[in-house]
Amino acid sequence: MSDFQLKPADLPSWSQRTALRVLGLFGWRMLYRPLPGPRGIAVIYPHTSNWDFMVGLFGKWALNLPFRWLAKDSLFKLPVLGKWFRALGGEPVERGTPSGTIKLQAQRMNAADWYWVGITPEATRGYRPNWKSGFYHLALEAKVPLALVYIDYPNKTLGLVDHVFLTGDQEADMAAIRAGFEGHQGLYPRNAAPIVLQERRADPRD
Repeated sequence: MSDFQLKPADLPSWSQRTALRVLGLFGWRMLYRPLPGPRGIAVIYPHTSNWDFMVGLFGKWALNLPFRWLAKDSLFKLPVLGKWFRALGGEPVERGTPSGTIKLQAQRMNAADWYWVGITPEATRGYRPNWKSGFYHLALEAKVPLALVYIDYPNKTLGLVDHVFLTGDQEADMAAIRAGFEGHQGLYPRNAAPIVLQERRADPRD
C-alpha cells in the first residue's frame, strides 16, 4: 500500500500540497490509486463521526478532483450553509422517490464528462444494522464502478485504493466490498454498520 501513498512533492499545485500537509500535521496519510474511469461512486465507510467530513474534505482538496456528494434536500435550503454545501460539491436529493431518484441520478452521471459522487451507505453516524442499498442500485443503473474510500482512525489513513466492478450478483458484490473495507475502523467502531444491504423498499421513504 505504500506505493499508493500521496506525498506533497507528487502534487502539482500549492493548494493541493497544502491540503495534504494539513492532513499530515494531524498525523494522517493518504493512499490513492487513480480512478478506474471518468464516472463512478465513491463508497465511504465507516462513517461514525462528524470529523469524517473534514478529513474527507482535505483529501478532496489534495486530489483537486470535483467529487460530488449527495444529501437530503432540506440541508440545501439552509441560509448560507446551503450555498456553501453546493460550493463543496453537494447535490440535494429528494428522498420521497427512491426509484425515480436513482434513474435521474444515473442519467445525470452518464450525461457528464466526469462525474464521481461520494455516498455514505450507512446514512447516519449512529449504529444501524445494515447499509442502505441506493448506491448499489445506482451503480448498476448507471453501469459505473465503485471506489472504496475508508477513513481509518487507528491507523490515521484516508484510503482510496480499491475498486469494485459490480456484477449484479449481490452476494458476490458485497463480499468484494467487505474485503476492501476489512480491517479499517472509524472513530467509533461500535457505530459502524455491518456491510450488508437493507432490502430495497418500493414504497416512498419519509
